[in-house]
Amino acid sequence: MRRVMAILREECRQWVTPAVSVIAEQMRSPFTVLISCIISLRTKDAVTAAASARLFERARDPATMLQLDQEEIASLIFPAGFYRTKARQIQEISHRLQDEFAGRVPDELDQLLSLKGVGRKTANLVVTLGYGKPGICVDTHVHRITNRWGYVVTRTPDQTEAALRSRLPPEYWIEINDLLVCYGQNRCLPVSPICSACRLAPWCERVGVVRNR
Repeated sequence: MRRVMAILREECRQWVTPAVSVIAEQMRSPFTVLISCIISLRTKDAVTAAASARLFERARDPATMLQLDQEEIASLIFPAGFYRTKARQIQEISHRLQDEFAGRVPDELDQLLSLKGVGRKTANLVVTLGYGKPGICVDTHVHRITNRWGYVVTRTPDQTEAALRSRLPPEYWIEINDLLVCYGQNRCLPVSPICSACRLAPWCERVGVVRNR
């Protein structure tokens, strides 16, 4: 796995870093990581980055966010997918953070998962990118690629997370998501991956690959 991770790091330098990771690096705030994750669901990275920037110009903490009404939040994050639903979730989350957590984003998975609209992917990103604590964020790319390699054999992202927690060395937990998102968007595509240019071919069993380039 050490060689695989080294190759992934080298290859991903040529592509754009996922928007949520850029926001985490620039703002260093668990709240902005959490909210940008909400915005990013079913939304392209470029849209996520622009929508998050507009929103965070107005509010970067729960108290300030609550000064905006849902329509204003919705207009700021448009055209993110399901922007009205996300605006409601952002406001509800901000209320709970103010009322129950003294305005602080929790750093434990169970507490994060209690927030409406927060799933394991988002919770793990907050823990890892927001707080720098160990965790493995498994999205569709991590789930697909690690199964395609044959490194894990699972049916769901939650199963993949559990399998990786038991097998993947902890030193790679935080970065695996960023690397495989980049690789999955640009090389190891869902349909017809570009295997001819893949430096990871020696470690890949191509499980489920019907056609490739």
